[in-house]
Amino acid sequence: MREAVEIAVGGFLAGSVFALVAVGFTLVYSVMGVPNLAQGAFVVLGALTLYSLETRFHWPLAYAIVGSTAIAAAVGAAMERLVIRPALHRLPISGMLILMVGLLTLFEGASLIIWGSQPYSIPTFSGERPVAVAGVRIPTQGFWIIGVTAAIVVVLWYILTRTIFGKALRACAENPLAASLMGVHVSRMTLFSFAVGAAIGAIGGEVLGPITSIEFDTGRFFTNSGFIAFALGGMGSFFGAIVGGLGLGLVQQLTAGYVSSLFSNTLTLVLLLAVLIWRPGGILGSSAARREDVREFIAHSTGSAVRIKGPAAWALALLGAITVGVLPLLLGRTGLTGSVVITGILFIGVLGLDLLMGYAGLVSLGHAGFMAVGGYTAAILATRYGLAPLAATGAGIALSLTVALVLSLVTARLRGLYLALATLAFGLLVDSVAVGLSSVTGGPSGLVGIPSFSVGGYTFASPISNYYLVWGVAGALVIVLANLARSGYGRALRATRADQTAARALGIQVPRYKVSVFLLSAALASLAGSLYAFYFHFLSPEMVSTSRSLEMITMLVLGGEGTLIGPLVGVALLTLLPAAFQPLSIYKTLAEGVLLVLILLYLPGGIFGGALSALQRLGRVIPRGPAVETAGRI
Repeated sequence: MREAVEIAVGGFLAGSVFALVAVGFTLVYSVMGVPNLAQGAFVVLGALTLYSLETRFHWPLAYAIVGSTAIAAAVGAAMERLVIRPALHRLPISGMLILMVGLLTLFEGASLIIWGSQPYSIPTFSGERPVAVAGVRIPTQGFWIIGVTAAIVVVLWYILTRTIFGKALRACAENPLAASLMGVHVSRMTLFSFAVGAAIGAIGGEVLGPITSIEFDTGRFFTNSGFIAFALGGMGSFFGAIVGGLGLGLVQQLTAGYVSSLFSNTLTLVLLLAVLIWRPGGILGSSAARREDVREFIAHSTGSAVRIKGPAAWALALLGAITVGVLPLLLGRTGLTGSVVITGILFIGVLGLDLLMGYAGLVSLGHAGFMAVGGYTAAILATRYGLAPLAATGAGIALSLTVALVLSLVTARLRGLYLALATLAFGLLVDSVAVGLSSVTGGPSGLVGIPSFSVGGYTFASPISNYYLVWGVAGALVIVLANLARSGYGRALRATRADQTAARALGIQVPRYKVSVFLLSAALASLAGSLYAFYFHFLSPEMVSTSRSLEMITMLVLGGEGTLIGPLVGVALLTLLPAAFQPLSIYKTLAEGVLLVLILLYLPGGIFGGALSALQRLGRVIPRGPAVETAGRI
């Protein structure tokens, strides 16, 4: 019995921090209608800044806490002023979600440069000896966690329910335009929500830091946990955020204590996915889902994607074929051939994401989950059952299609934000299963001994043979998908992206097209995952995790979505540059975040799309009229 109580106390302490992160989510969501996916970064910022102020600059603990909280609040306010506020007038909700992902990546990269990759542990506030209460040992730091969480909840409850300021904040959540007409300064409310949300996240990191280790990328864990608590409890509900956080902590600790720590996340993610499908607003949130698709269309003008047609397209295709043919000769012994192979594999996966996001306008934050399904299925069948790699790859694609069909059917009624969050939950669930099923997948250590890909007795064992295999497949896919995009199917996808209601009025079976493009993108991701496993002869959860999903989105946005060729620019930049400049690899994460944020803010067409637009304006290469196609952006 005492053991159960101690496990429950541990869950309550962890849940208190999850609840603080979820409250930060709720605060921002209440004003903007979009959760701040960078919220977990402030937990890390608060903990690591406190560590630096206390141990390196020898500040007294109280001053260090105040200082680190103020720094986090200032960073949150600067983020809102410099990035969020300009983006609110340019990006729809789906674009804002990707922007938040970019900010999270940026924070991780900056933390890596400032504090390095080693874990940190903050000294306890009031000693390390636990306190025994009715025979149950509780760490003294636990009382700080509980007390601080309770104080923050009470203060926020009073402000939001008993003050004019709180009512104005809630009015912004209901209808920003109406609140503005009633004299509420919406911009100040948004600034307040970000600054206070950042401070709350930082306080969570400060009180938790003494009983856990914090690293530069731990923010992703807190973002995921806070997001799960936020979505479970009820989006926009402060009470729901508290209940969701505490419930999440208890479920995880009890599962870890009585089942296995490897399945603690799996259970909560299954529960989250079920809640998102059954009640998108969360258990204690509003049952009426917001119509993000209509809101996006009304509030934000859709941009236009420039695509090459006619002789220019043929010239570009010929140039690409020649480049692929001679590139191995040019690379010689530089050691970059392997990186170019990886570029081709990721390009295949991002092609599917381009169809999904660039053409159909559906945001997926868990696309690498299908890489994992396809890669692990092919690797396991080839390694343990001796199945030929080609057949194993086909089996992986078949399983990915089945999973995608089930996921698309159960999430058919979700749109915009809720669909994006459901795909994120799916990606996290696949991560958790890949780690938890260690007897099948090898667990965190990964699956080893995967053979090389082979067809008809020929084995693609060398980097050169893999190079021609991967780029041959990628070239064929580009040709097929380009023709598909120009067909009636492609036009139906673009119509669905622009306005689903209008598309239905035109007789387009929107659900059918959404399911079909989801399946197509999953098949391409699965193929990429299989090629990835056969090329490396190894596959681990980290290689196909949610971080990979976010990286693929960065590649797509960086190159230019809705163009098929544009993603190649993004994939090549983020894959080849770190390989070519190894001493600068520590800056890779920071560069990814900065580029994603800048591209979304100032070059929504991406590098390739922006270059085509510039050429079009100059009128030198891209003719006007029929040679140019346009489509709505995110």
